[in-house]
Amino acid sequence: MKEKKTNILCSAADKASLNIKEQLLQNEQWKMLDELPVSWDGLLSVYENPRYRIIEIRDHHIYQDRIDEKMTSFGFDTDLIIVASKHKSKDGRSVLTAHFTGNPMDADFGGRPRELSIPAPQIMCSILNNMEEMAKNTCYSTNMESTHHGPTDMKTPMVYAEIGSSEEQWIDPIAGDIVARAILEAQPKNVPVGIGFGGGHYASRQTELILETDVTFGHNFPDHQLPYVDKSIVMQAYEKSKADFVYFDKKSMNSKERERLYGIIEELGYTHLRESEIKEIKGLPWDCFLKIKAMCDELCPDGKFKITGLFRSSFDKAYKSIEKGEELELSTCTINEELLKETINADRNKTISMLKEYAPIYTEMKNGTISNYIVGIGKDTKTAMLNVTNECIKILKEHYEIKYIPDENILYIISNKFDPKAAREFGIPPGPMLSELAKGNSVVVRGRTIEPYMVHKRKIKEIPLSY
Repeated sequence: MKEKKTNILCSAADKASLNIKEQLLQNEQWKMLDELPVSWDGLLSVYENPRYRIIEIRDHHIYQDRIDEKMTSFGFDTDLIIVASKHKSKDGRSVLTAHFTGNPMDADFGGRPRELSIPAPQIMCSILNNMEEMAKNTCYSTNMESTHHGPTDMKTPMVYAEIGSSEEQWIDPIAGDIVARAILEAQPKNVPVGIGFGGGHYASRQTELILETDVTFGHNFPDHQLPYVDKSIVMQAYEKSKADFVYFDKKSMNSKERERLYGIIEELGYTHLRESEIKEIKGLPWDCFLKIKAMCDELCPDGKFKITGLFRSSFDKAYKSIEKGEELELSTCTINEELLKETINADRNKTISMLKEYAPIYTEMKNGTISNYIVGIGKDTKTAMLNVTNECIKILKEHYEIKYIPDENILYIISNKFDPKAAREFGIPPGPMLSELAKGNSVVVRGRTIEPYMVHKRKIKEIPLSY
């Protein structure tokens, strides 16, 4: 038996497949096998180099169930099959795609009913990113497609890399070259794997997450397939994808289907991530992210959390220093609730910008209110809390008169609040003059000048800064 290599499967029945094959041959040095197994009916050619093996067959690849077993039996053993293929669509768009195979219900185009193949999410992630980079300054866009067609009866991970959507693109050497190089330069990415639900055949939101964040996807089911996706299909997708989480393209999904699938995911105990959470994974080990999520979910149920650059930089230092087998120590602190509330009321945008700079991780409640919890690493969290407190006071100073009594650890916020009742007592009628006084401008009524201080009351708010 020959050594294991990545097998690139090409079909003479597929024009895009032949285009990609020709470009593969031009991009690297290959040795063509002079003798082919006579008993493999339909095997046309085999090319090899140290890493890859191109296997060209006569018939269409989507009907090649158990072709991995056939490859092994003829000495072409592999741990990964990449299928060079075409994508067909009536819209005629110029697109480069990648996807996995499977049939949530019937098997009209190869494979077996209600069976999914074993995907290769880490390689697909790399292929799509390569396509996106290599297709710059061309007319081609990049998309992950949802799971569809055969083959499905496979024991070896497999991914399709395709040119779409019509003959014009299938035979385009530019497209063939991009897909060929994307395959040859693909390296598995060690990122969390999701299974996706919702969206169209082109899984647009999932594609964006693959290209813009540190995740990839295994099987994905578009809106029109969801009625056929039951508990057994969900389990099959999750297990064969070796998934870490589940993602819903909620805006595209029917609410009834969404709730039904939520129930299945909850029953199975799978981790569900929202898009905002996926974006927070960036650069963090999966186990660390899960620990952060669990802590923030407990502090702020159904809320959101933001992992800032401060946490990421301190995490890099802490992660290098912890002993093997030890866990990273996360801790929480609370900012004075009244202080934070007053600061947000004074300038919400500035407060959020400040939290991004000084709070390692901050949380937001379901209703959009910024929580007074912050999360960090060890003793650094208390330092961060003190820094946030000081920055809150600085923001308040821009809007109010502030007094701080260190011995009592009490902050006084002094403001002048417009008093409509006092204005009416001076004969100010409702309308523009009342508005001018509220803005701090003087007005003249019956020859008398009414100054703003005359209709504003001095208000003092006391905030004990206990930690």
